[in-house]
Amino acid sequence: LRFFKMAVNVYSTSGTTENLSRHEMLNWVNDCLQSGFTKVEQLCTGTAYCNFMDMLFPGSVALRKVKWSTKLEHEYIQNFKVLQESFLKMGVNKVVPVDKLIKGKFQDNFEFLQWFKKFFDANYDGRPYNALLARGEEPMPPADGISKATGSKATVPRRAAAAVASERVAKPVTKQAVFARPNSAARSTAGDHGPSNGQANLTDQRIQDLTEQLKELELQHANLEKERNFYYGKLRNIEVIAQSCADSGAGMNAETVLEVLYATEEGFASPAEGETAEEDVEETY
Repeated sequence: LRFFKMAVNVYSTSGTTENLSRHEMLNWVNDCLQSGFTKVEQLCTGTAYCNFMDMLFPGSVALRKVKWSTKLEHEYIQNFKVLQESFLKMGVNKVVPVDKLIKGKFQDNFEFLQWFKKFFDANYDGRPYNALLARGEEPMPPADGISKATGSKATVPRRAAAAVASERVAKPVTKQAVFARPNSAARSTAGDHGPSNGQANLTDQRIQDLTEQLKELELQHANLEKERNFYYGKLRNIEVIAQSCADSGAGMNAETVLEVLYATEEGFASPAEGETAEEDVEETY
């Protein structure tokens, strides 16, 4: 029976996060894991974090389950499930935003990497670790995967991008030349065809109303997305608990499940009691 020293939990905020650039963070990852990441977005596979957790807490991660050379989203999810199992085993109180990370967007992956760097600094004991050997000398990221291409393959996209960029620069110049004559003609006949003050005011008001509606919809979308991720994280944690119980042959602990269900997150609160009922009454009238 192996006993693990439980993890030290950390909470990342704007005041506690180190101001390291993306290049400094990538250099740190590559130095620790003997990897070749060139973009923060490449961490969306979850492989690096599994390797890190084995470095911090040897034996806490089932490295044999990690898909090191994956290029598919559903396998990214599998890697993050392995990571979540390790988090649960080590008592790490961090909800992993899997659905955001696997999309490969810079901001989501950079924020999670910033948190993990702080978590690493709080838990690493300085012991030597051969990350390449631990993952069976698998390249990370895979040479033909989401890492940058090499040789002639990388040259073609850059040339294509340069051509597209030159077209984008040329198009506005053409448009200005085309619209120069109508604009000059419009100035000479502004008294006959220009909009009245009343029409202009109505148009401005309409634009302002639509802008306000758009802001409200964006806010509602952000709140719904946050709530979705919150409950999605709960389901993920319960799934990990269920799988652990199935693997060990032990029954599920109801208290553990309830603790996950009723856990709250900073910045998220359930509606107050009676609030829904009051809203229903107001709608009735």
